[in-house]
Amino acid sequence: MMSPITARFALDYGKFQLEVDLQLPGTGITVLFGHSGSGKTTLLRCIAGLQQAAQGFLQINGQVWQDSERKVFLPTYKRSLGYVFQEANLFPHLTVAENLQFGLKRIAQKSAGVELSQILELLGIGHLLTRMPEHLSGGERQRVAIARALALKPEVLLMDEPLASLDFKRKQEILPFLSRLHQELSIPVLYVTHSQQEVAQLADHLIILAEGKILAEGPLSETLSRLDLPLAQDRQASTVWQAIIVGQDADYHLTHVAFDGGRLSLPTIDAPIGTSLRVQIFARDVSITLAEPTATSILNILPAAITGLTDDQAGHSVIRLQVGKQSLLAHITRKSALLLGLQIGMAVYVQIKGTSIVN
Repeated sequence: MMSPITARFALDYGKFQLEVDLQLPGTGITVLFGHSGSGKTTLLRCIAGLQQAAQGFLQINGQVWQDSERKVFLPTYKRSLGYVFQEANLFPHLTVAENLQFGLKRIAQKSAGVELSQILELLGIGHLLTRMPEHLSGGERQRVAIARALALKPEVLLMDEPLASLDFKRKQEILPFLSRLHQELSIPVLYVTHSQQEVAQLADHLIILAEGKILAEGPLSETLSRLDLPLAQDRQASTVWQAIIVGQDADYHLTHVAFDGGRLSLPTIDAPIGTSLRVQIFARDVSITLAEPTATSILNILPAAITGLTDDQAGHSVIRLQVGKQSLLAHITRKSALLLGLQIGMAVYVQIKGTSIVN
């Protein structure tokens, strides 16, 4: 396993200052999330060496790429990284296979061959090798761009909003392939986005930036459920649970999944028992009762404990709950919270009206 990434940068552009001090996981997908102008791309470019912070320290897998105090700055071409931009930037006069071969002279050709076949399988592009870029869809071009970056055997993969230029259909085409990255790659991936859907589907670790500063960072489920962050009060607020398929009910077209502390019944998922998946639960789809309901159409009713409670400015209460070992958010009216007498520490029941499978 790769060692954690240490990244400290101070960059002053007058009206914008980047000031970050991070210790990032050495595996999995770390998502840099925030609105336009929050500093996501600037941070990524500092890690890539495309921008040099006056004060900075960067260590990846035990190797120091920048240390301003010791006047160490490794240029981009000497950094073992792959970079995927918003546009695929494939060479239009080369086939897919030739695009993938470009740059492989930097690494041992023999060792690259086996890994390249694994990359082709991971991204599902083996059948595209003889095509020219003009005959690829936007999603296919981005998958080739990712494969080209991975073919160099980088120690870190940087992805700067790789889906931003794609329409909804093409995004849905490529997201399942991106979801496999954190399952099958042993290198860390730093992924920039302003899409909450991509956060839910891809992030293992989440960093929220605002105005060049770190607003919050931590494991996905913990960070999404923090009541002191804007995400928890957003109308798209959600939590993401890791679950495993444990049963299929063909008679009722249901799939049963187990999470750390309970079970859910979901619309049929075409996958074998034992399959791991992420379940996204929107706060608007969670209601709270003081006693276990006995006559309701909602299948997923679970015991929970209230661990946090706050009010927004629009007459709503945001409730954080603990269900088994999982955190859950609920958005209810402030009037409902008062009528129920909700308080931190109370034992309640939650009704989950809807769920979404995100990978």
